Amino acid sequence: MTLYGVGLGPGEADLVTVRGKRILETVDVVYSPGRLSRTVATEHVPEERIGDLDFPMTRDEEKLRRAWKAAAAEIAPRAREGDAAFVTLGDPNVYSTFGHLRRTLDAFHPDVDLEVVPGVSAMTAFATALGVEIPAGSGLALREADQGRSPSGPDRMILFKVTDAPATHQGLVDAGYDVTYGRRLFMEQGETVVTDDPGEIDERDYYTLAYATRSDAADELATAQFETADDRSGPVTEERAEGVACGDESPEVRSDD
Repeated sequence: MTLYGVGLGPGEADLVTVRGKRILETVDVVYSPGRLSRTVATEHVPEERIGDLDFPMTRDEEKLRRAWKAAAAEIAPRAREGDAAFVTLGDPNVYSTFGHLRRTLDAFHPDVDLEVVPGVSAMTAFATALGVEIPAGSGLALREADQGRSPSGPDRMILFKVTDAPATHQGLVDAGYDVTYGRRLFMEQGETVVTDDPGEIDERDYYTLAYATRSDAADELATAQFETADDRSGPVTEERAEGVACGDESPEVRSDD
């Protein structure tokens, strides 16, 4: 018998993986740690098979430990008797509440078998929503940016938990970054916003991330030569593309003379 940690993806019900959907449809009970994950889960699971867990909104570590011990004590017997699932938005192992549950079960209920079903994370789905590409070979960092923090790093960063966009923005601009923000990307709950103006998202929302790139970041991409060839003269033939990639063509359009 098994407890599955199932990633629900960024929030739209049809972005749950095929494996995750199959697990949700077959387990005896599905535990949800919050309203948003419950909303997604109910698209795949009848209400009567969902068990809600209560977690306090606090930074008090002792209160949090008590809450997780209580959750583990409720879940463990169900996972011993049958199959159960604990759902979380995104991926269970990427900045997720599932880590707390796993550690608590390991400490107090080590006989419970665990299996993780990965999910699409907002940290990867953002690229599609913002229409950006992270080229191969790019330096990329993942940082928290709550309470107006403006961390720095390599040429590219994904910042999540952006709860004070104007303050975060100023720090990033001062550090030489261009910034685009995405709020509630691929989520059915609330309005999706993509903007480079922090004033449009100045109210606090936990589900806000930012993509920051240094203004002078440059990539040497092999296929970018196709765009260069196209700019010079009409459609790109195979011969012309190879010539540009090898540096054979001059900036001027060649003639037969």
